[in-house]
Order: sequence, then structure tokens, then C-alpha cells
Amino acid sequence: MKLGWYSGLTALEKRTYWACFGGFALDSMDTTIYALVMPVLISVVGITRPEAGVLASASLIGSAVGGWGAGILADRIGRVRMLQMTILWCALATLAAAFCNAFDQFFVVRFLQGLGYGGEAAVGAVLISEVVRPELRGRVAASVQAGYAVGYAVSTALMPFFLGAFPQTQGWRFFFAFGVAPALFIFFIRRLVPESAVYTDAAARRRQGEAAEGFWRIFAGPHLRHTVTAAVMSTGIFGGAYVMITWLPTYLRMALGLPVTQTAGYLALNILGSLTGPFIYGYVSDLIGRRRAFMLFLVLQAINVGIYLLAPIGPTATIALSYFLGAFQGGLASGMLPTFSELFPTAIRASGQGFCLSGGRGFGSVVPAMVGLLSATLPLGTAMGACALFSYAVAFTAASLMPETSGTSLSEPQGSPQPSTGAK
Repeated sequence: MKLGWYSGLTALEKRTYWACFGGFALDSMDTTIYALVMPVLISVVGITRPEAGVLASASLIGSAVGGWGAGILADRIGRVRMLQMTILWCALATLAAAFCNAFDQFFVVRFLQGLGYGGEAAVGAVLISEVVRPELRGRVAASVQAGYAVGYAVSTALMPFFLGAFPQTQGWRFFFAFGVAPALFIFFIRRLVPESAVYTDAAARRRQGEAAEGFWRIFAGPHLRHTVTAAVMSTGIFGGAYVMITWLPTYLRMALGLPVTQTAGYLALNILGSLTGPFIYGYVSDLIGRRRAFMLFLVLQAINVGIYLLAPIGPTATIALSYFLGAFQGGLASGMLPTFSELFPTAIRASGQGFCLSGGRGFGSVVPAMVGLLSATLPLGTAMGACALFSYAVAFTAASLMPETSGTSLSEPQGSPQPSTGAK
């Protein structure tokens, strides 16, 4: 039985796909535990809403530093090696959260966890983009983002067990402790996933005397415009997404008054959207081009968020829109994975990809904290809606200035990739 583009992948492409997908899913499981237990931490540990926003921002700032740092190292020591290191780092940082007792301790370990998560996302995106052939790259690389939904689904499914089977004062600790499990996935990567041929060819040329390009080249010459435009776009996309990721569980529980069981149901639809959105976006971007796909999904998500948070809708509409929130959000995040890889040559690809994703996470990390501050004087839904819509407007402006890169070959040794003349 054929399964669309997946049936057309080679054995190597499939193993690499599952390594990147699995790493993203497992790290997503670890990072989303925070959002799910935040209402408990607020009531049990005494974390305030502004502090909750700061913790979210600490993770995102860590992701920004980790993504760029891991990207620079991946251009030096290899994509696969860095993928393993970042997964292990994220797992250990999540375990450390189980032993925290105060805000300052959570702040440190949340930042450390962000280092690993941001690094894994950036390196995995480059690896899968380099391994998969150009005509399938948009669909395959974008679908890796669906791993986020799988990880979120796992953590959401585990939430009733850990928060229900144990006393409230201890359940969240066991939940965090379970987060060390992704470290076992490293053994799969070590045994079955080789380094990308694009990277090994570039490394061989460097050993033969070809001059190595420093990571600072992403800020010079023709790369500068790509770097700035992509970083601004990712800032808007991540800023809006992190508003919903960080505050949606709290909004459902504390603003709408839903119990844990109903909250899990609403989140399940949001996660289903996050799972299917990247697959839909991948087909759309390969069909109409990267730039137009970004602009289309940003408009749709802005409309959806505005209705969800600012309009007086009933439970049925809220349930339906929860799915589309996840679908558009997941699609937008997934589109950055192949697109940013197509903007830079091999020697600085991971550095460029890492900075553009990390810049978005770093600057976008301010937005959840702003929601926490605004919610002290405004209804939580209003604060969330205002911050998210502003973020999507920033992203749309940047997307309109992006070059079209659909179909770009990543195996060319010289210069930077040239944008294609039109959508495929």
C-alpha cells in the first residue's frame, strides 16, 4: 500500500525522517509538561502569573541561544552528533525540574531545557532538509513539525495519570521526572542514522584545503537580507504561537473555568490540528511556493485567533476553532524548517537556520511575558489576542519580503542557493 510521499522515500531518507521526527516529538513532550502543570505550580508552589510568563520566556530565550549555538557546532562537528547531544541535554534538564521548589530554580532549569529544545529543532531541520530530495523537501521537512503535536499529545495523555494518581503536591514532580525517557532515543540515532552526504562532502572539501566559512557570514553580503527577513518572520510566527502554547491551558482552566478532563479534550483537538497542519502546509507550499503559503496561513490564523479569544462564541465553536488553531500554528512553524535551510549554503546552513529560528524564539519570547503582565489589568483572553495578532502582523510583513526558494538544490558547493523563479 502506498502512503503518498512517504512511500517514495529511500530507506536512508526514512530513517533520517524518523530520527528528526522522534527527536522533535520527545523534546516537545518534555517542554509542554510545563504548560500543562502550570496551573498546579501556581496553586501549589506559589508561582504567580507574571512569573509563569517569565518562565515561558526563559525557555524561549534558552531555545534561541541553543538553536544558534547548536547550529554553529553542527556546521563544525556534524548534524547527527549534535542531534544526539541536544536530545540528551533536554531530557536531563526536564528531570532536574522535578527537584525544583521555587521560581528562581525553575527559571534556571527552564532556560537549560530551552537550550536543548532549540538546538534539536534547528539541527534536525537542517539534517532532514539536506537528506530529502528537493521535489519532496517541502512536504517531508514540514511534516517533521508534526512531531511537536505527537509529543504534546503524549504529555497531555499522561497529565491525568500523574496529576490524578499522585497527591497534587507530588504528581507534578513525577511528571517532570518521566521527562528523562527521551534520552533512550539516542541509541536509535547512533545505530541507524548516518551523517548527511551534503555535510560530509563539504567537510571533505574543507579537509582538502577549502577555506571554512565563519558563522558571521550570515550577516554579510547577500546573506544579510535573508537572515534579517527570516529572523523577523520567525519572531512573529513564534511570538503568536507561544502565546497560545504557553497560555491556552491556563486560559481554558482559569478563564473559561473548565475542569482538567474538559481541558484535556479541548487540547486534544488543538493537538490534532498541530499534527495535521504541517502535512497540509507542506503540500500547499510545494504547490504555490513558500512565500505565498506563509502569507495565506498567517491571515487564516489571525482570523481564527481573533474569533477564538475576542468574540463571544459558545462551546461548540470553541471546540471547532481549537483544531484550526493547532493546524495553522503547526503549519506555519513547519514551513520555516525547509525554507530557512534553502536560504543558506552548506558551510553556514546550520548557523543560518539556527540563528533565524533562534532569533524568532528569542525576540518572540517577550510576547508570553507581555501577556502575563497585561493580564494583571486586562482579561486573559484579551491580553492573549492583542499580543498574538500583533505578532502575526509582523510575520506577514516579513513574509511578503521573502525570496521564493521552493525547489532549491542544497548540494551545490558554491555560493548561496538561488531562489527559484516560481512556485512548483
